[in-house]
Amino acid sequence: MNEHLKKHLDSVKQQFERSPYPRQPLEKTPKDNPSYLYRHHFASAYYHRNQQVIDPKDKLILDAGCGSGYKALALAHANPGAKIVGIDFSEESVKLARTRLEYHGIENVQFEAMAIEDIASLGMKFDYINCDEVLYLLPDPEAGLAALKSVLKPQGIIRGNLHSAFQRVNFFRAQKLFKMMGLMEDDVTDEMAMELSQETMEALRDSVDLKKKVWNSRIKDNPEGLLANYLLREDRGYTVPDLFELLGKTDLEFISMFNWRQWNPFDLFVEEDKLPAFLGMSLPATSIEERLHLYELLNPIHRLLDFWVGHPGGGCEWLPPGEWDSPTWNLARVHLHPLLQTDSTRSQLEACLQHYQAFCISEQLPIPGVGKVMIDSTTAACLLPLFSGSQGFTTLLEFFKELRPRNPVTGEATSDKEAFAAVRGLLQSLESLSLVFLSLE
Repeated sequence: MNEHLKKHLDSVKQQFERSPYPRQPLEKTPKDNPSYLYRHHFASAYYHRNQQVIDPKDKLILDAGCGSGYKALALAHANPGAKIVGIDFSEESVKLARTRLEYHGIENVQFEAMAIEDIASLGMKFDYINCDEVLYLLPDPEAGLAALKSVLKPQGIIRGNLHSAFQRVNFFRAQKLFKMMGLMEDDVTDEMAMELSQETMEALRDSVDLKKKVWNSRIKDNPEGLLANYLLREDRGYTVPDLFELLGKTDLEFISMFNWRQWNPFDLFVEEDKLPAFLGMSLPATSIEERLHLYELLNPIHRLLDFWVGHPGGGCEWLPPGEWDSPTWNLARVHLHPLLQTDSTRSQLEACLQHYQAFCISEQLPIPGVGKVMIDSTTAACLLPLFSGSQGFTTLLEFFKELRPRNPVTGEATSDKEAFAAVRGLLQSLESLSLVFLSLE
């Protein structure tokens, strides 16, 4: 490693040795935060790529850049039965990670103090790699991503992310300011740097552009916010073309953005079917890279370019349920999303059914880009059998006919056609939102 890269790495390492990230109290757990667990749920990523349901039991999951271990704890809760391996170049972070998971009684876990580039020395191959909030701090992201690819199983998936050059531009200005002030030198304590950076922002007039752009109540008096935004060493931003160039150099296949529903450029226009002439003709034919780049140019709201990637050709070809014919639907097996398989979700559903109220399923599992999802009580009742395990589509059809034996408008017996349309419509909608999984027997 040349002197410049070593200096870069040492600077970042020094910061995290002094202040392991994230700064979550030891006793805090993400166990009851389904939205956070979804971000670390291997089966969701695997289904999105392959339309196959996978059991995380006995799978090997790597948390690359595990920090203080809070995300490793989330990975353990989101993927029961999997073995979690966490690595970080900060020995202090690794010590805290070990302590955290021991405190919460997580046994099938291993932590090592090492750089990502040295991961092959463990002699392991991983089903899923979580590299969250790490790549943009590496002196050579290409080398880091290549190292992760070298230990990824053929059908494995990597979740990684890069800071957005467009969304973070004003924070990069703040970092340059505080670096110029000497607040990122090794002999300046974090406490002093935080105090002086806050003092500087508070002293500025409210009309000053930088203060208007980056100073808010969420960062003020928030040590983690200050360190991760104003005082983050060697922070760098990337664009979508930068991301795809990086994937090209490492020969990794882009699967999708993690929050893909929030990257649709068609959603940015008042009327999707009335685009400006040039875009109306060209946008439907553009590549996924071009669409994502258009989105970030028009609406750079995402702090992270948060992506799923894998080996080229590692995924399976599949037909979206929206294109299935009736015989195919009759072969389908329905799985409730594992993070919905909870007593609290079932109790909430049963309470809605008892009072003939619509069931807000999105409150039970908030997913990025999915708004409020309400299901009428009769149709929502079809989900009840799924709490006992996956069910065949035809089983849910019969269950629906028992629930609504007659058409409430005509008074006639509910036909097979009516039941099929109602249950298919519900499942197709929920599958598109990742709230149920569909597999073919």
